Amino acid sequence: MKYGICNLSVIPVRLEDSHVSEQINQLLFGEYFRIIESLNDWVKIENSFDKYVGWIDSKQFLEITEEEFNSLESSTHYLANDYIDLIFDDKNNIIPVPIGSLLPFYSNHTFKLGFKNLNYEGEVVVCENNNINRDKLVDTAYTYLSAPYLWGGKSPLGIDCSGLTQMVYKMNGMQIPRDSIEQAKTGEVLSFIEESEPGDLAFFDNEEGIIIHVGIILEDNYIIHAHGNVRIDRIDHTGIFNVDTKRHTHKLRVIKKIC
Repeated sequence: MKYGICNLSVIPVRLEDSHVSEQINQLLFGEYFRIIESLNDWVKIENSFDKYVGWIDSKQFLEITEEEFNSLESSTHYLANDYIDLIFDDKNNIIPVPIGSLLPFYSNHTFKLGFKNLNYEGEVVVCENNNINRDKLVDTAYTYLSAPYLWGGKSPLGIDCSGLTQMVYKMNGMQIPRDSIEQAKTGEVLSFIEESEPGDLAFFDNEEGIIIHVGIILEDNYIIHAHGNVRIDRIDHTGIFNVDTKRHTHKLRVIKKIC
């Protein structure tokens, strides 16, 4: 089996092996993966973090060895914690990286990717599954406010609803699935909105009963979610009430306590 790592700011992960195929996910800088199939100029990958599968352009990653992959798996994960910041190599070449990017083998503002020694002066967070601080969950969610909606996106330059929830939890040391329909299978069901706390996840379905949307509960019956852009709206027992259009936009299915 072969392995790779994202050495660009963000790269699209597509449903099929074509640039015109639907983007279903993204790899952020430093995310690494298994290569499970190669076809022409494309590779099918399985993301190490959440096992999400899709196709990427074979020119848009750096191949690594199995030993390097296993070292990454067992190492402490440090994530960039600034909205957008810059990485420099020893020749002062610049790579912009979004919040949530992985800094492999980070120590004292330096880290290594392949044969390159890189420098990152921004704020970092350690991705460890410790006790979740709900205030920090909410603070992280606010970081993405006004980010444009992008199907399959998970950076401040474009993010979808489940990308937002996954990244917020990831930045606070907890792993949840990539898609809202899978996220809804985790956690403890709450019977009423009044039982929820900031950081809980609310899920919404369509007329067929399929989960199609997710957001993060805030205090006082507000919710932060990606709909057009990352925004804050009201939530009630019916669903999400858009404060601009004065109408409900999503039908509430269930609220889950994840941590």
